[in-house]
Amino acid sequence: MSRITVIGGTGYAGSAIVAEAAARGHQVTALSRSLPAAPVPNVAYVQGDATDEATLSAAIAGADVVVAALAPRGPLAGAFRDVYRAIARLADAAGVPLFVVGGYSSLRPAPSADRFVTDLSDIPAEFRDEILAGAALIIEDLPATPATLDWVFVSPALRFGAHLPGERLGRYRLGDDVAVQPGDGGAISAPDYALGLVDLIEKGDHHRAQVNLGH
Repeated sequence: MSRITVIGGTGYAGSAIVAEAAARGHQVTALSRSLPAAPVPNVAYVQGDATDEATLSAAIAGADVVVAALAPRGPLAGAFRDVYRAIARLADAAGVPLFVVGGYSSLRPAPSADRFVTDLSDIPAEFRDEILAGAALIIEDLPATPATLDWVFVSPALRFGAHLPGERLGRYRLGDDVAVQPGDGGAISAPDYALGLVDLIEKGDHHRAQVNLGH
């Protein structure tokens, strides 16, 4: 079993990943700004600010795997990419793989096609900055990290989020940087996204790559 640190471990995606990993017997540490109302048994919860590098360093120390599940909004709106650069640097220094919870817009509709994020004309203006910040991680930031950092950027289907909760079906489809359901974007629930992400951690088949999880 692995020691898995989930940064943003009480958010929509993070809490599902924490629950899935703990249920499989992994030793899980969850870092977040606030503690959960209903903590998962056998999970070590750490309350702290992800913009503080000392806090990040302490959470990553001793981990076998780091999962970053932060959102580019609220207190992190301006610091999002800097925080992820710090996480990547600390994971690289620790010699552990980094799994990043990504977004749908960074995917492509077909091989070698432009990413969806290149045209956000149908997206309300108030959401564009956070979409661009999230996509920049896989377009610019992660590929620029040292080759010694092993990372996987895990994009969900389009319909994924607290506003669109779904049931656990116990299955998922795995793709690469091309959306597995490009026509309508598809959907996936948080439990099934977590199922797929923890499978990726355990199998260790992907390296410095973007993947897509959908139903």
